[in-house]
Amino acid sequence: MKARTPTELELTQDLVTVARQDGADPGRSGLIRIAMGLEYDGSAFHGWQLQDEARTVQAVVEAAVSRVADHPVRVHCAGRTDRGVHAEEQVIHFDTQARRAERSWVLGANVNLPPDVAVSWARPLDPAFHARFSAIARHYRYRILCRPTRSPLARDRAVWLHQALDLERMRMAAALLVGEHDFSSFRALGCQAKSPVRRVHYCDWAREGEVLELRIGANGFLHHMVRNIVGVLTAIGRGEAEPAWVEELLAIRDRTRGGVTAPPQGLFFVRADYPAAFALPQR
Repeated sequence: MKARTPTELELTQDLVTVARQDGADPGRSGLIRIAMGLEYDGSAFHGWQLQDEARTVQAVVEAAVSRVADHPVRVHCAGRTDRGVHAEEQVIHFDTQARRAERSWVLGANVNLPPDVAVSWARPLDPAFHARFSAIARHYRYRILCRPTRSPLARDRAVWLHQALDLERMRMAAALLVGEHDFSSFRALGCQAKSPVRRVHYCDWAREGEVLELRIGANGFLHHMVRNIVGVLTAIGRGEAEPAWVEELLAIRDRTRGGVTAPPQGLFFVRADYPAAFALPQR
């Protein structure tokens, strides 16, 4: 039986649950909802999500925005990133009683943020907007440096492989991931998503000199999904398996058969897409 994608109703119910947990209804409590675009270097962070006694992106962003708002805020993001993963345009939202101009939110937050995080834009939005649940697509890229010697300059921006990879074999395998599939073989064993079904809109490799870059977009991603995909595709590029291995993994739905998880430092969260009605000032 073909697995199904989560319905709009199910996603809406999740959004309502999150809103109740937040304890704030902007439309009824005088709060306004602010969205922001963030860029960050994930090298020195233990991921996005708050952790005790660990430096996280969420922690430094909440501290900075709370200073501008002059009250504590809780921020929510479009896609939580793991330790060492970077973001070109992460989207967040938070609710606040403060009234500030868009420019003031941007400049004020950046003054209080460390050098490895920056706000690029801010926009007040309808309370129906949610950085995670309103997103209709997300995009990632993963960079691999293929050359005989390592690069100190690229060590936090790409994964180094000293052996050559067969780009055409990897492209053939990547194409097999496009479409709606059960990605159980490509999710982390501890992934908490209710459904393993996702629709991949595109998945392809490009070469930029000595760097191979995977570009992938989907309606959503499972925990470690992109890094597990890269692990499989690079094994195929090394000749350890045939491109048809991707189809086998999709069919068996077993993460223990899915190969290694690629390192985090080559991964970039590129952006999330939203309905045009929200009119976000994204790049």
